[in-house]
Amino acid sequence: MENQDSLTQLRMRINQFVQERDWAQFHTPKNLAMAMIVEAAELVEQFQWDTPTESVQLASEKREAVSHELADTFVYLLRIAEVLNIDLIEAANQKIELNALKYPVDKAKGSNAKYTEYL
Repeated sequence: MENQDSLTQLRMRINQFVQERDWAQFHTPKNLAMAMIVEAAELVEQFQWDTPTESVQLASEKREAVSHELADTFVYLLRIAEVLNIDLIEAANQKIELNALKYPVDKAKGSNAKYTEYL
């Protein structure tokens, strides 16, 4: 396991956790996506009503809560990819390439406009 990257190690640890509890039977893409959105909503809740400054400068207790919600969301994302046999690193790299075409630097730099506004 030493020669494996940390993402692979984490995926293996999550898979073992799921297997030991016989939870794979419940881990359909639909169920996992729904659970991930619930966790993402709990993440959003951590920032509800915060000012922009407060949302960046987190007290230690809130930082820990945000960390936990990020972890929950990330674990569900990894499980969805696992169940669907999607390589997230490859998928993310492909998406960055697609976004680079949609958002060329000369048109997108410093702008929050959607690419459809300058096609």
